[in-house]
Amino acid sequence: MKSKLRYVLVIAMTVAMSTALVRGTQEQGESFGDKLKNFFVRPKPTPKHRKKKKASPTPTISPLPAVTSTPAETPVSRPTPSRPPMIKPPPSPLGKKGAIPNATISTAEISGSESYSPEVQKVIDLGLNLTTQNLGYKINSADPAGRGMDSSGFVYHVLSRCGIKDVPRDAREQYVWVRKAGTFEAVLAQRDDSFELDALKPGDVLFWATPYSVSREPDVIQTMIYIGRDKATNQRLMVGASEGRTYKGQMRKGVGVFDFKIGRTASKASKEPAAVFVGYGHIPGLDRK
Repeated sequence: MKSKLRYVLVIAMTVAMSTALVRGTQEQGESFGDKLKNFFVRPKPTPKHRKKKKASPTPTISPLPAVTSTPAETPVSRPTPSRPPMIKPPPSPLGKKGAIPNATISTAEISGSESYSPEVQKVIDLGLNLTTQNLGYKINSADPAGRGMDSSGFVYHVLSRCGIKDVPRDAREQYVWVRKAGTFEAVLAQRDDSFELDALKPGDVLFWATPYSVSREPDVIQTMIYIGRDKATNQRLMVGASEGRTYKGQMRKGVGVFDFKIGRTASKASKEPAAVFVGYGHIPGLDRK
């Protein structure tokens, strides 16, 4: 019995060992073949896992608003404004061919004018300003807007504008006005170097009368304002309106500056004798200091 068991055990062990040997041989053959195959065959690279990029959102393009074409404006015909008619300016008193312009100077050309009182300076400044406006001689006019003035109208306008009260308009009335105020200085001599002119001051009113007067009261027909002596020539000067007097020896007309000479010198073109100088007077109410 024991021998049978041993026999069976030996056979089983033999079979087991044979089976194991066959399997080992197969595994070795497969392993060698696989190795040989892998030697000649290039292994495939292992694919790497790539991260998917986040797709950026596609910007949404908003549709452009439809452009509505504006209909072209229909041109409106407008009437062309008519030009106003050309207005010719009034003729200047110096517009005539060969006319000599009015004489004018500044206070700087008057000797000692810097020492004049403010009241006298105002009178002379206003008078000289009128000489720059090309005003002619115009009878019965005391307004420079009328493009001309007469002698008494000039005196009336200047003194009234300077604040002097109760200035008469007429030349004879201006003479009476000064006489009543007690400021008149009579001049009998008809010479420029007479002592009767020693009291003459800038701002005084000068008086001329007609040579035909037969009464003892002079018939005053012309007045002007004395302004002082020319700084260059020492000639006495006056300002006012005249139909014909000289400035630096040349005949002038209209509103301007003139030489003050008391001699009877008439214009060569005039057949009438010159007016006679009768005196001068200080302006009532005017401070001459």
